[in-house]
Amino acid sequence: MRAAGPADVEPIAELRAVVMRPDLVRLGRYDEHRVRRRLRDTFSEQYTSVVLADGAFAGSVTMRPSPSGGQWIEHFYLAPEHQGRGLGTSVLRALLDRADAAGETVRLDVVQGSAARRLYERHGFTLESQDPIDVFMVRTPRGGNRDPQEGWARP
Repeated sequence: MRAAGPADVEPIAELRAVVMRPDLVRLGRYDEHRVRRRLRDTFSEQYTSVVLADGAFAGSVTMRPSPSGGQWIEHFYLAPEHQGRGLGTSVLRALLDRADAAGETVRLDVVQGSAARRLYERHGFTLESQDPIDVFMVRTPRGGNRDPQEGWARP
């Protein structure tokens, strides 16, 4: 992974449109302009990483502070040719390891019926709430007792 920059907005917006299309069409919510605009409107290069495979653009993920505390994962997209090969698991594991080390809860949402929900459930996310479109999930930090002074698990 590498840090995102301003030039990454459009490739990520295009990837979002491709990846989200089947689920949004199924839910009757696909709009080719809105799907890209939502990414552009919420893009934060400060918290976004570009996922690379063999040195080439393969996807993106954003992990930012959540208003309710902890971290929020969003805009986690992998190009279709990179899905189902363990890349998403590797990226998610790295993010969760970082959150666990800091003792932070992680939240995210996934659209109803998305195959991505199984990935999140395998990594300890559970249902927090849902509506007809979105499933909101939460994962509490893993690890032993934390030393509040140091932020790391005690042996």
